[in-house]
Amino acid sequence: MKLPFRKRGSARRDPAAITPDERVWGRHYTGPAPWVTGLIAALLIGIGVYLAFAKELPWASDGYTLTATFDNAATLRSTAPVRIAGVNVGEVTSVEANGEAAEVTFSVDEQGRPITEDAEIKIRPRLFLEGNFFLDVDPGSPSAGELEDGGEIPITQTATAVQLDEVLAALQEPQRRGLTRLLEGFGTALTYEPTATDDADQDSDVQGEPAAESLNDAFRYGGPAGRSTAIVADALRGEQAHDLSGLLASAGDVFGKLASSERELADLITNFNVTVGALAAESDNLSESVALLGPTLVETEVSLRHLDDALPPLRTLARESRPGIQELPATIDAFEPWLAQTSLLLRDSELGGIARLLKGAAPGLAEVAAATRRLFPETGRISRCTSENLVPTADTVITVDSFGTGQPNFQEFFYGAVQLAGSGQPFDGNGPYLRLQPGGGPELLHAENPGGAINDTQVFGTAVEAPAGVQPVVPNSSPPFRMDVPCHENAIPDLNGSAAAAGPPDLVP
Repeated sequence: MKLPFRKRGSARRDPAAITPDERVWGRHYTGPAPWVTGLIAALLIGIGVYLAFAKELPWASDGYTLTATFDNAATLRSTAPVRIAGVNVGEVTSVEANGEAAEVTFSVDEQGRPITEDAEIKIRPRLFLEGNFFLDVDPGSPSAGELEDGGEIPITQTATAVQLDEVLAALQEPQRRGLTRLLEGFGTALTYEPTATDDADQDSDVQGEPAAESLNDAFRYGGPAGRSTAIVADALRGEQAHDLSGLLASAGDVFGKLASSERELADLITNFNVTVGALAAESDNLSESVALLGPTLVETEVSLRHLDDALPPLRTLARESRPGIQELPATIDAFEPWLAQTSLLLRDSELGGIARLLKGAAPGLAEVAAATRRLFPETGRISRCTSENLVPTADTVITVDSFGTGQPNFQEFFYGAVQLAGSGQPFDGNGPYLRLQPGGGPELLHAENPGGAINDTQVFGTAVEAPAGVQPVVPNSSPPFRMDVPCHENAIPDLNGSAAAAGPPDLVP
């Protein structure tokens, strides 16, 4: 029998001589079984499909998540994007019913943080005709504080997109007819060609133009005007919180005060009318003043620029001075008792009388002040004489006297004064007298008596022994006394010099 696949002329092989292929299972192959390889391939394909649709790992955390409550979540689904300023920053993780409302949980990436407590969220459609909704997040103001992970945004800060069926349900046949007539009338108003009568009271720039063309002309100025309006509106908000509300409150107070003074307000309007009439009567002069105002403003531009530079520091000073000004009424109240006492002190019986006495004494005090200009130099000279002459002389120790105490001169003077006072203390019926025993001894001494009479030219006395001499010797004349030399410029007396040497005795045996 011939096999259909065997070629003619091929030799018949011995089955024992055929070498088995190790890549075929059961022929000496020891690798994984085919079903294991198939299972692994199926798992890898399933994981790839899951990641392709889920776009996240099943064990990954949602990170920073928040919850928002909506009146109606529309057809919002999980994995819907979360956007801030058109940039995807997260996705919706779950949408659950909460009574008649819907509770939406969503995650926010790090680039979308922070989300503050006053954040607002709206559900918006990604396509014009419904479907594919996303969350449009306004992150709020930085001063409100960031929401914690898992925080909730209340229903008062959320809004839901309007569904097309809701719009169509609101437009029933009567409303649609009215809307049609409104659009037709609006179109007619835009394309209506004005007549000469219609243009009689119109501006020359719009005469002969339909409303649509005039509206297009207005758009040319709308851009700059809108930008300027936005700048003004932003400036009206102020620099600090509640500046605009404070302005409105202050304006309300002003208008309230004006309303309470209707008569004065009517007089103001009347006077304003008179003022405007007077200005109208001087229209030529006023026109000339307005014409000269332009050059004046050009000249004052530099000053106004410097004034503008000074306003911020002035504003800061005013802001810093506000607490002190607020305390000023209390300070004035605290000063009222002091002012009352001060007014009493200024009466004629108090400081007023003292002022009159001082007025009378002022001339004499002025003369004293003038005299002190001569007194103080003399006092200074006396002080220098005392410190530079008298004190050094008194501190000098007398060394030429063999009976000296070795103490300064002024102390020896006081020693002698004390001795004299002690000698004069005893007294009798004749009173206190100094009693001395100048003599008494074998030596008879005598000396000349300069003040004696004719027969009384000598005085006599007795002593224990003859005197050795006199120390110091009495000079023949007084030392020179010069009025032209200040005392402190004189030399200090030499108490231990030649003038203090011992001389012959004036009492002789």
